[in-house]
Amino acid sequence: MIDIRPCSSIEELRQALSAIAHYVAFENTEEDAERFAQWLRVERTHAAWEGDTIVGGTGALEFELSVPGGTSIPSAGVTIVGVLPTHRRRGVLTQLMRAQLADCRARGEAAAWLWASEATIYPRFGYGLASRIGAITLSRERTRFAQPFEPRGTFRLVDLAEATKVFPPLYEQLRTQRPGMFSRSKAWWETRRLFDDPARRRGSGPLNRALLELGGKPAGYALYQVAQDWARGSSKGTVTIREVITPSPEATRELWRWLLDFDWTSQFVTDVPLDHPLYLLLAEPRRMELTVNDGVWVRLLDIEAALSARSFNADGEVVLEVTDAFIPDLAGRYRVTAGGTGRTQAAADLRLDVTGLGSVFLGGFTFADLVGASRAEELTRGAVAQADALFATDVEPWCPEIF
Repeated sequence: MIDIRPCSSIEELRQALSAIAHYVAFENTEEDAERFAQWLRVERTHAAWEGDTIVGGTGALEFELSVPGGTSIPSAGVTIVGVLPTHRRRGVLTQLMRAQLADCRARGEAAAWLWASEATIYPRFGYGLASRIGAITLSRERTRFAQPFEPRGTFRLVDLAEATKVFPPLYEQLRTQRPGMFSRSKAWWETRRLFDDPARRRGSGPLNRALLELGGKPAGYALYQVAQDWARGSSKGTVTIREVITPSPEATRELWRWLLDFDWTSQFVTDVPLDHPLYLLLAEPRRMELTVNDGVWVRLLDIEAALSARSFNADGEVVLEVTDAFIPDLAGRYRVTAGGTGRTQAAADLRLDVTGLGSVFLGGFTFADLVGASRAEELTRGAVAQADALFATDVEPWCPEIF
């Protein structure tokens, strides 16, 4: 008999964390659980109990998710999902997901979203692939820009205390520009994103925090680590760029030029959104050796609130018939307009599953993409074009950090 209930102590959180830790070869201590509790409230972690033993867990981080139009919605950042191999294929994960999503809805969160360790797991719970990321590996010899320029920015390496004051406002500026980013608490900045834990360097050096200033004012920042190696007297090291935040084109140009001029290394590795300016900044963009992977997956929990919160790019309307096998009361017809979204009895123009709605919500995919992949059906002639005009966005959604 499996019982699903929220955790009530740090020790229970530690045991819930151990379910996913089993698969990533990490043993959680009480100190690890206490550190995790700075970002994830104990009661937002659901555990699966068999008798006195926790055999699975899942947590929900409390985020504001940026959506098209520069606004945000309350959302659950789903994390630490795992069931011990002794209890797999017994419906434990389904019970955990059902309890967690019900709790998220009760708290007024309009969406849940996550990074999927395995893409086949989450569509059955209503999650749709909502963004993509590009992983690049760029040789030091291939970093020339297409057009030269005279640099004017100044750079400083800053400590944790200064970074926690200066970096968050820059991040928030970019968050209003790009869908798919989440709000970061003070504790998140200080103990997670900017914190340099030697135990988690994995062969790299310390975390470096670089600040770009233009006209004496903060304009962008970068987080990076260096892993040095040598071959026949020459460096074959790697600079891993963890995060670059630049709210303006000038800052983007200045900071990336500075980063790619790094000495004593042979390559740079990082993740970027698919519409990143490096495609046009670099003289040889193919040398990035870009590979595309899935980014975040989105599960809408309040379709009316979520769609009404984002902006739309045209007048007119479209009626969507949404199916939802996991949360049936969300299924139905919704009239979507630039002025808001509500339920309707009108004839549907498009039919799709809630996973498809999650895919188009942030602008990462189009209704034409869904129809082309047999993931949606056009019921009214011209409805796909009308829906894509409504949902069109100027930028690709992107989340710069796995949670």
